[in-house]
Amino acid sequence: MNRYETVFILTPVLSDDQMKEAVEKFKDVLKQNGAEIVNEELWGLRKLAYPIQKKSTGFYVLLEFTADPTIVKKLDVAFRRDERVIRFLTFRLDKYAAEYAEKRRRVRAEKASQTPAEAVVAEAEVKEN
Repeated sequence: MNRYETVFILTPVLSDDQMKEAVEKFKDVLKQNGAEIVNEELWGLRKLAYPIQKKSTGFYVLLEFTADPTIVKKLDVAFRRDERVIRFLTFRLDKYAAEYAEKRRRVRAEKASQTPAEAVVAEAEVKEN
């Protein structure tokens, strides 16, 4: 079992319900093929670096999962068949990238549990180090 991370961009004309439905569809593709979803992050509507299909924004989604290498091809086919997906990228995490992803999740969870004043102090401490 390898560890993978996929980021995909959905078209910005979708409502929140449609966007969540699309994300669930791809999570179901992974689960039906025996993958275990480790992390899911909805980054929201963001500006694209360059226009894609005459669109300048898109909904960014990150899924981190463990699976067999054969599942990646099935996921790619699902992305290509869905017209709501503008772009996607899936890659295998090596041990260093997996450690970094865990650290990033841990820091993000700590930040979410802090009050705004504590977050400012913690950010200042990080910048000093």
